[in-house]
Amino acid sequence: MAEAEATPVAHHLVVVGAGFAGLQLVRDLKGAGLRITLIDQRNHHLFQPLLYQVATTILATSEIAWPIRRLFRERADVTTLLAEVAGVDTERRQVLLEDGSAIGYDTLVLATGARHSYFGRDEWAALAPGLKTLEDATTIRRRMLLAFEQAERETDPEKRRALLTFAVIGAGPTGVELAGIIAELAKQILWQEFRHIDTRDARILLIEAGPRILAAFPETLSDYARAALQKLGVEVLLGRAVSEISAEGVTIGEEFVGCRTVVWAAGVAASPAAAWLGIPADRAGRASVDASLNAPGRPEIFVIGDTAAVATADGKPVPGIAPAAKQQGAYVARVIRARLAGAPPPAPFRYRHQGNLATIGKSAAVVDFGWLHLRGWIAWWFWGVIHIFFLIGARSRVAVAWSWFWTFISGQHSARLITQGQKGRDAGP
Repeated sequence: MAEAEATPVAHHLVVVGAGFAGLQLVRDLKGAGLRITLIDQRNHHLFQPLLYQVATTILATSEIAWPIRRLFRERADVTTLLAEVAGVDTERRQVLLEDGSAIGYDTLVLATGARHSYFGRDEWAALAPGLKTLEDATTIRRRMLLAFEQAERETDPEKRRALLTFAVIGAGPTGVELAGIIAELAKQILWQEFRHIDTRDARILLIEAGPRILAAFPETLSDYARAALQKLGVEVLLGRAVSEISAEGVTIGEEFVGCRTVVWAAGVAASPAAAWLGIPADRAGRASVDASLNAPGRPEIFVIGDTAAVATADGKPVPGIAPAAKQQGAYVARVIRARLAGAPPPAPFRYRHQGNLATIGKSAAVVDFGWLHLRGWIAWWFWGVIHIFFLIGARSRVAVAWSWFWTFISGQHSARLITQGQKGRDAGP
């Protein structure tokens, strides 16, 4: 009797990171005949563009995050692992996990995203949380709401002023969106609910070291956004860098401002993927990749999303936004399919810019498509439609649309719950 032939083992693809880039890649490889292992240190995929609305009490966490296992429950080719990656052994082709175990790969894709960058002042992280995760959002929400609660009980005028002062550092889209919603919350929503304070006296600072807010937008839209924020009561401080952050407040240049709630939106740094692979990185720590998004000299390893340093056709860096990450994930899926089929590779990756969007409160926004600029009410509607369209699943779309509609008609936010921290803990870290 002839010896039975061994069943060939499917090509093993390991994807680290279930953000926009990793999720798009795995989706586009459906039916490719691969064995895929998807690793993430959290059990959910997060729609980061709406994370600030969780931080500012408009949306609940469940409306913008979905369990990864649920997303791929019908994909027998996908195995999801909840684990933290500690490194990569490129010679043995293994992903090294924090618990000491290792997972072998034939092809590896690192889509590990970015983290906050405090420009060498990492001690500020505990005092001024950034906004990258659900934990960040609920921490900011807790501190903000506790500040109002403690101000209601505070009898010292100076301490009360500090509790009612909110500083957002960095005036990109996240900073602008946060400042606008905090201002609306304080000046239009909460004021009737307190008896000893007038929340309309709250001071909201948007601090930007550069010459204007929303630097990636055309100057006309940037100027409109600044005027809209000021109309909401936000103090926009331009050309002024923060030199110190403490539990008592922030120092802007040489001026100290008492402030118990500080949010960091000033910078990001890539994950340590470049260090894992031992390859060059740019100043933000993003791994240098070739035209096929491969690590140099490692055709079996791809680096995509916020983890990778990729240039546009005019030499400028590809922005760290969701559409760019999704395009890179889709491109690498095409490369992998071509390799498996023995077909010629696709043309080098080329980023297609689809525009920039940012909201200012609940009724204004700015939209830049290059050839078309929108602002105000119509831009806000356009922004809302686009974001609802990209949410995962009909249930999430309906839930978010309802939350926005309720906020608009009632003037109330639906997620004003303090769910973290110890009873009586102060608003600061």
